[in-house]
Amino acid sequence: MIRFARLLDRLSFEPRRSAKLALMREHFIETPDPERGLALAALTGGLSFRHAKPAMLRALVAERVDPHLFALSYDFVGDLSETIALIWPNGEGGDASPPALQEVVARLETARRGEVPALIAGWLDTLDETGRWALLKLVTGGLRVGVSARLAKTAVAGLGSLQPDDIEEVWHGLDPPYETLFAWALGTGERPRSDDPVPFRPPMLAHPAEDRDLDDFAPAEFAAEWKWDGIRVQAAAGYDGSGALRRRLYSRTGEDLSAAFPDLVAALDVEAVIDGELLVVIDGEVRSFNTLQQRLNRKSVTAKLMASHPAAIRAYDLLSLDGEDLRDLPFRDRRARLEDFVARLASPRIDLSPLVEVAGLEELAQARNAPETLHAGADAQAIEGLMLKRWASSYVPGRPKGQWFKWKRDPHRIDAVLMYAQRGHGKRSSFYSDYTFGVWREAGEAGEELVPVGKAYFGFTDEELAEIDRFVRQNTVNRFGPVREVRHDTEVGLVLEIAFEGLNRSTRHKSGVAMRFPRVARLRFDKPPAEADRIETLEALLPADERAPASLRKTRAG
Repeated sequence: MIRFARLLDRLSFEPRRSAKLALMREHFIETPDPERGLALAALTGGLSFRHAKPAMLRALVAERVDPHLFALSYDFVGDLSETIALIWPNGEGGDASPPALQEVVARLETARRGEVPALIAGWLDTLDETGRWALLKLVTGGLRVGVSARLAKTAVAGLGSLQPDDIEEVWHGLDPPYETLFAWALGTGERPRSDDPVPFRPPMLAHPAEDRDLDDFAPAEFAAEWKWDGIRVQAAAGYDGSGALRRRLYSRTGEDLSAAFPDLVAALDVEAVIDGELLVVIDGEVRSFNTLQQRLNRKSVTAKLMASHPAAIRAYDLLSLDGEDLRDLPFRDRRARLEDFVARLASPRIDLSPLVEVAGLEELAQARNAPETLHAGADAQAIEGLMLKRWASSYVPGRPKGQWFKWKRDPHRIDAVLMYAQRGHGKRSSFYSDYTFGVWREAGEAGEELVPVGKAYFGFTDEELAEIDRFVRQNTVNRFGPVREVRHDTEVGLVLEIAFEGLNRSTRHKSGVAMRFPRVARLRFDKPPAEADRIETLEALLPADERAPASLRKTRAG
């Protein structure tokens, strides 16, 4: 555990990518199995301990430290793990030795709920501040040391002559502590093998399109597709050793979604691997993302829900067919094979994502923000922009430069009034940087009232953060624990221009709506709060299938 803590500590203070890679490679070379494999699992998010939760840690530290002192310290430090590591009393571990990483993982994976607090308290007693911080980061799962899963896999590839894509190809068939993976990377073992007939293929991803990418854009070199507002999935079917057809539905990150979509999995009756978008399609129209969410994150699904929310895949790539790997082919050839493949499918649950036929960049820009001009049908509301794919591109994992771009439509914008503020974490722990904002709504005889419509904690500059923080401190009218309520009447208040990607109905919010990916676009010191937007402005942006009252929407879905 001491060696792992030292690695995390050094990574957290190292801003350079090359230096982070060097630190991880050094750790993987000098640390034996299984400790290095468990470190890799922690860095890639492959460890989870269901009984070790932040609430349990707060209760644990309250037994050793005055709760008021801890609350003040947490408010100042801003990070739970770091606060507990610093405030935990020293010297109560006696002569006990610090635990090994292997011991910590093994004990937490098998311990019952009631045993976990005593385990963690005992380990905290034997560790120094850095060790305690690393332990708590490990058990809560949020390392936040500036290392992505891709970067950690790149470090493993750098142990020998492999490429990061080589690691990605075998990754989802492996489990911690990855002993066969390290042997392969170091040249002392063979490539890990899997007998899974439907393995996950790492997806090819797109870069956000920026102005410099479009300056020299040549339409003849790219295919343009609609970007649908669903979730990226991979549908795979293959024959096992007994000749039975196995089928599986994966998310973009390799999570198995098959149990939540048995109706869709049953439609995979051909040996193939399809890359596409998971959507809910009713009467030929793609419904809102909010409708799809009602089927996500379920371990099982009822027949009633499958009937009211039928799932479908809008396919836009074909990775394998009849056992033939097509990923090395250029996209032009894969697209032709995909069109022929979908045309021969018997199931209506898998259809083809249409290409956008335009002559130049100006028409593409128009289609991006107004898809209904080129896409006939009510489901144009479910298009969130364009995908631009180079015709000559092969299908490779990760984000290869200059091959695929996502060009999302311009965000929606409204003017909302700041209502509540809370301090941030880490570097922002001394600033009020998390904001709740609202718009006006009729309140009967009381006139108009502000109702919260979203929360945002990014999008502003450091200078704007300082201005908002100053406003919050000078205009606080109430406190609710760590949250400050600021003045927000029609005369005095701070108006924020909020940019967001979409809007859905919500029963959890007083306003009845919920924003997707809201952020602060700019401060509107020039606009009085009374001139901020009304709820009607937001409701007009709802998807067409969510504008009706809830009772009518249920009838239509049924």
